[in-house]
Amino acid sequence: ASDIERFLAAFCTQRDALVEAARRLLSDEQAPGRQKLLADLIHNLSENILAEEKEDDKKWFEGLESRFKNKSSYMRYSCESRIRSYMKEVSSFISNVHPTARDAYKRIIDLMSDKLKSVKYNGCYFDRREEEAVRLCTTEGWFSCQGPFDRDDCPCKHSINPYSNRESRILFSTWNLDHIIEKKRAVVPELAEAVKTRDGREVNWEYFYQLLFTVDNLKLVHIACHKKTNHNLSCDKTKIYRKRKQNHKIS
Repeated sequence: ASDIERFLAAFCTQRDALVEAARRLLSDEQAPGRQKLLADLIHNLSENILAEEKEDDKKWFEGLESRFKNKSSYMRYSCESRIRSYMKEVSSFISNVHPTARDAYKRIIDLMSDKLKSVKYNGCYFDRREEEAVRLCTTEGWFSCQGPFDRDDCPCKHSINPYSNRESRILFSTWNLDHIIEKKRAVVPELAEAVKTRDGREVNWEYFYQLLFTVDNLKLVHIACHKKTNHNLSCDKTKIYRKRKQNHKIS
């Protein structure tokens, strides 16, 4: 093992002693920079990452509704809330849809809503108890920033564990599920246009569903990696319509 690996191993095994020593140093420290280093060290070493139930980490649940009994159930709810908000935006856009196409647009909204309900609003993305294939975190609850929409990775290697402590849980709410092909500028207007100009064709609503609500088009990004400039990306024109099926016709 390398020197750094031995250091980290000793660091972890002597955690309690380190916390106590850091607290003693902090009580006499006046320099703001050193205060910050010591406070962060104490904070990170004192967290109870693996605790799941409320009675095992009561501080984590401070400020939350009493109905949440474990961390994963709250994290699922947090993710579901984000996806529900996207659905509300799609629904509210109906006032901008051409009057002759609103009924068809409404039927697509209903199909998307049914699909979201069947997968519990993709709350699995934030639930560390879920299978690896569907969650965005490790089994311990660590999330890594996936980088800006125009990069394959995060240049700053941002990471966070909202399961670790209350502060991290709150901070995680500033991380964004960013649409690569933008929801407001591209996907929803394109859906409205597709419904209006379908001319007997069937709108491929499942393609739009994937762009709006799934990791096919969503990236989890730290606030510093969330670029709010125009992405200048558009939907794939070859996927907007599909051959008619007997079920779920949009006419």
